[in-house]
Amino acid sequence: MNQTVNFASTSVNPDKDPMGRSEQAISSFSDAVIYWFRQNFGKIVLLIVVAVCAALISKIVAAAMRRALERTNLPSASIFVNIVRALIWIFAAATILQPVFGINPSTVVAALGVSGLALSFGLKDTIANIVGGFGLMVSKVVQPGDIITIQGTTGTVRDVTWRHTIVIDRTGNQLLIPNSILNTTALEKITEAGEAATTVPFTLRGDADIARSSRSIAQVVAQATKSMAMPANPPIVQLQGFTHYGIKGQVVMFAKQGVIAADMQDAATRALAGQDYLVQEAEIQTNDIEH
Repeated sequence: MNQTVNFASTSVNPDKDPMGRSEQAISSFSDAVIYWFRQNFGKIVLLIVVAVCAALISKIVAAAMRRALERTNLPSASIFVNIVRALIWIFAAATILQPVFGINPSTVVAALGVSGLALSFGLKDTIANIVGGFGLMVSKVVQPGDIITIQGTTGTVRDVTWRHTIVIDRTGNQLLIPNSILNTTALEKITEAGEAATTVPFTLRGDADIARSSRSIAQVVAQATKSMAMPANPPIVQLQGFTHYGIKGQVVMFAKQGVIAADMQDAATRALAGQDYLVQEAEIQTNDIEH
């Protein structure tokens, strides 16, 4: 007896197969990406070329400007370099607006003109700092390397940027002062020796030899602060008047860059403590009790 077995052929409907749908989606997405790249390949190349050229030109021009500023009387501040770099990137952006993005540069200029009033209100502090910094540098009111005192803060100007003037104080702290404040606030420019000066007061005995005592104070302080003092500025002894306990005076020292004034005062005070020609605090208090 012959038996015939029929195998029914089955077909899989891709619409009901999750794997088939995901493969179709991936294929459609990849086709769309390839098509987009083919359509915009020239624009992508132009965008990359313009960006690379702008970056190289900006770097070369910035280096050349820094060298040029060092040879001229103009202050070597980053604000000048940053303005030129910004102009280079603005020109590069204007170059690719029409061919890459299809935007007419004149349309952007018109839009900026309409929204300029609103932007000016929103960015008034930034604009004031930029204009203030540019004015400070052109008029040479403040230049990198100047030592200034403003609102009780003293330090050396390191740089003038878009928004801030960077000042480094003696302890190494970095102070960021808005340019608009420097433009509207009185500041004092001082010499290096004036910024480095620090004092230690003393009272000289009334019966002491003034000349000998003054030389001794200067020598003792100079030896104690030798590693902290400016080599060209030795300590100065100044007598300022008379008191009930003796002659009032102070020793003026000049701390070199990087030395904290308090450390120098500590070293000088320790060296002068116990000198027989000086009136000590304990003796003053004893005399007050006796009287």
